[in-house]
Amino acid sequence: MAENGIGESLLKKNKYHEDCPGCKIEHFKETNTGVPFKHLFYVGIVVLCAALPISSLFPFLYFMIRDFHIAKREEDIGYYAGYVGSAFMFGRALTSVLWGMIADRYGRKPVIMFGTISVVIFNTLFGFSTNFWMAVSTRFLLGSLCGILGPMRAYASEVCRKEHQALGMSIISTSWGIGLVIGPALGGFLAQPAEKYPNIFSTDSLFGRFPYLLPCLLISIFSVGVIAVCCLLPETLHSHVGDGEVCNDSVALGTAAFESNSPRKSLLKNWSLISSIIVYCVFQLHDMAYAEIFSLWAVSPRKNGGLSFSTADVGEVLAFSGLGLLLFQLFIYPLVERNFGPVMVSRIGAVLTIPLLSSYPFLAMLNGLALMLLINCASILKNVLAVSITTGLFLLQNRSVTQQQRGAANGISMSAMSLFKALGPAAGGSLFSWAQKRQDAFFFPGDQMIFFLLNMIEVTGLLLTFKPFLALPDDNIS
Repeated sequence: MAENGIGESLLKKNKYHEDCPGCKIEHFKETNTGVPFKHLFYVGIVVLCAALPISSLFPFLYFMIRDFHIAKREEDIGYYAGYVGSAFMFGRALTSVLWGMIADRYGRKPVIMFGTISVVIFNTLFGFSTNFWMAVSTRFLLGSLCGILGPMRAYASEVCRKEHQALGMSIISTSWGIGLVIGPALGGFLAQPAEKYPNIFSTDSLFGRFPYLLPCLLISIFSVGVIAVCCLLPETLHSHVGDGEVCNDSVALGTAAFESNSPRKSLLKNWSLISSIIVYCVFQLHDMAYAEIFSLWAVSPRKNGGLSFSTADVGEVLAFSGLGLLLFQLFIYPLVERNFGPVMVSRIGAVLTIPLLSSYPFLAMLNGLALMLLINCASILKNVLAVSITTGLFLLQNRSVTQQQRGAANGISMSAMSLFKALGPAAGGSLFSWAQKRQDAFFFPGDQMIFFLLNMIEVTGLLLTFKPFLALPDDNIS
């Protein structure tokens, strides 16, 4: 056949099509054995842009819902906050497979560019929200139209030789984790600027009338700059003409053999992929519920078991967490993964998370310097463990499929994960409101019940990492 002839010709002559962007990347990897720092820098910046808006609202969401005057009681605020927090992930769950298919058909770059533009538009509109339904709809549209992460995960695998793929996935999860930490830090420091910085922002100014616009606007301005970075991204999808037929083939990572010469397995029948996605979804449900609950718990009154933090206090804690996460992922994680493997790293992270979360309710008994010191240490450790788990599962998913299927595979992963993440804030917000009303209960009173339930999700994810449930991909799959 024509495709086999093309593959055999390239294999024998060991050459690439000059006009094929995928071949250019493969030739670059063959002639440059080092780490592709420039490409990974681009990857990190784009992923950071996609991650920043996801959880930037959590520190001020409690106050935003209060200002909408939709909750009849203070204890009900968490219930409505959960739905606003879930809208983004619900939208992403509906469209991630579509964006993955588009990325496999037309290339990674167009999807990434369109998603970045969506961040600029809809994240800004969210900052202008004046009622509950406007907030929900803008977050839903942002999630639906921002299909960046799936294609970027495929992209990071494709620009790296196999020996550097762990670093590529680490860059993805590091930027993602930093975005999920720095985003809330910006939200905490910059929300309600007329109240915090009255000498700079008056109550009659734009940011006085829209108290939650400033952090959203700064993220959108950053995203405008990222659009320029997207223009520098080289395409990685193979698309070239041979023997009269257009071919979308892909050279295997680290070899010159075309993956299309081997049978393509249906993604839904690929148990290595599906099992890793299921485990990944359970941990992401935990992480998203934790992100929602932590901010609600931190800003809630001490009489309800919270810390009575301001949005700025929450921002400070999350900013320190972002710094610790950056240092760990860049300098420690690749070494740990190389020695223990992605599955063992995920298991260790899950085991250590359980006693850590069990200690959270007792931190509310502290005050002053002791509280700030311990809550910062706990938050750094929790985020480091969560991103270590995520990175390991990223690696498993991308090694379970060929390049031709990576966009669709990551689309399936993103849709499933987004559905679970949509459940996280909604369930977390509702459970938080319920727990705040049972301060005098005998069994796990108040917020102790919330952190107990979070641990049960973590235990479930941990158990699923063991065989026979989790099937590991063959080592020869790149």
